[in-house]
Amino acid sequence: MTTLRYAVVGAGHRAQMYVDAIIGDYRDHAELVALCEPNPVRARYYADHAEAAGATRPTVWAPERLEEMVKAERIDKVIVCARDDLHADLIVRALDAGADAIVEKPLTIDASSAAQIEAAIERTGRTVVLTFNYRYSPRNTALREVIQSGAIGQVTSIDFSWMLDTKHGADYFRRWHREKERSGGLLVHKASHHFDLVNWWIDASPRRVFASGALRFYGAANAGRRGATRLPARGTHDGVSDPFELDLRDDPRLKALYLDAETHDGYQRDRSVFGDDITIEDNLAMIVDYDSGATLSYSLNAHSPWEGYRVAVNGTLGRAELDVVERGAVFADDDLHAAVDPSANDGRTHTSMRPEIERLLVQRHWEEAREVPIVSGAGGHGGGDSLLLSDVFIGPDDDPYGRPADWRDGVRSIAVGIAGNLSLESGHAVAVSSLGIQMLGSQERVVTNT
Repeated sequence: MTTLRYAVVGAGHRAQMYVDAIIGDYRDHAELVALCEPNPVRARYYADHAEAAGATRPTVWAPERLEEMVKAERIDKVIVCARDDLHADLIVRALDAGADAIVEKPLTIDASSAAQIEAAIERTGRTVVLTFNYRYSPRNTALREVIQSGAIGQVTSIDFSWMLDTKHGADYFRRWHREKERSGGLLVHKASHHFDLVNWWIDASPRRVFASGALRFYGAANAGRRGATRLPARGTHDGVSDPFELDLRDDPRLKALYLDAETHDGYQRDRSVFGDDITIEDNLAMIVDYDSGATLSYSLNAHSPWEGYRVAVNGTLGRAELDVVERGAVFADDDLHAAVDPSANDGRTHTSMRPEIERLLVQRHWEEAREVPIVSGAGGHGGGDSLLLSDVFIGPDDDPYGRPADWRDGVRSIAVGIAGNLSLESGHAVAVSSLGIQMLGSQERVVTNT
C-alpha cells in the first residue's frame, strides 16, 4: 500500500477536517509531513494536535517557501485551506513545484486567476481536486438519482432558495469573508457550493447570469436605520453583549486559533457584523440560463431565523421537490449569546420550533406525489463528509452519480458567482463566455469562448 505525503496549506478552522482525517482514519494511506502557514500560533496548534495523536510532528513552512517545502519534504499533494483570494497563487505554485492539489471551495474568486490555474494544469499535467462535500450528502445524491433516472423528464427549470440563519449566516460578516476582494462575496465563497449542485444535478453548464442584491441587514448603515448605534467593534469584550456578537473566549478552539494568534498578524475573527467596512451582500437573487435550455432562479438570504434550503426541479414529465431544514431556530441564551439548543434559553420549551427535516418528493404528471427515501449516515452532512474524505485519500471507485469533482467543476461553479458579481456592478445580464475562462460542460455539450 502506497502512503502519500501531504502538506496542509492554511491552518485555520477548515484545516481541522483534513488534519484529523490524515492522522486518523486514513493514516495508512496518508502522512501529514508539513504545514504551510504564516501565523506561528496556528501552525503550532495543528502541529501539537498531530503529535498528540501519535503522528510524526509535521514541519512548518512560511508560504513564500512553498516550492522549497514541496521539494524538501517530497510532497505528493497539497491541501489548500487558505483564504479564497490566495488559492490561485498557491495552487499554481504547488503544481509547478511538482505536487497535485486538493482545494477547499471555491477554486478561486475571479476569472483571471481561474485562467492562471487552467494554464498551470495544462503546463504541468498535474491534478486539482475540489472538495464539494454537498454532492456527497445523501439527500442531494438522492435528487441527482431522481433526475438522472429520467423520472421527471428533461429539466426545464429549477427554483433554489438557500437560507442562512443568524448564527451561521452572521459569521460570514465577522470574518475576512465580509471583504469581497478576499472572498468574492457570498455568490462565490458560499454559493459556489449551490451552483455546483445545480450544475451536477442537471449535468449542464451556465451560459448567462443576471443578478440583483445588496447589503440590507448587516452593516453599520442598516443597524443605524434600525436605531442601533455605538456598537462594539468586536464581540470579544467585557460588558453587555448581544446575540450577534461572537466572544472568542467562549470557544477554546477559536481562542487558540485566532484570539491567541492576533499579535502575529492582527487578524480579528470576531468583528461586528454591523461594522462599516462590509463590502459583500446579504440578500441575493439570480437568474441563470444553462446550455441545456434550463433556467435556474436562485436566492440567498444570510439573516434568516432558520437554516436550510428548498429546491424544486421542473421537468417535461413532472417535478421533484427537496426540502431541508438543517436548524429550525436560533435562540439567545441568558448571556445573550446565539444558541441553537432551545433549553439554553431559560429552559423554556419551544413546541412551535420548526422541525429539522429532509424530504424529497417526486410527482409525475397525472400521478400522486411519492416520497423518495433518504438514507443518511453518521457524521457531517448526513455521512457525506466521510464519503468525500474516502474519495480524497483512498481514491474514488466507479461512482454512478459522478460525485468526485475536479478543476472543471470548480470553474463552472465559480463562473456563476463571478458573472453574478459583474451583473451586480453593471445591472445587466452577463454571458459566461465573456469571462475568458474555459468552460467545459457535459460530454454532449461544450461551451466555448466567443
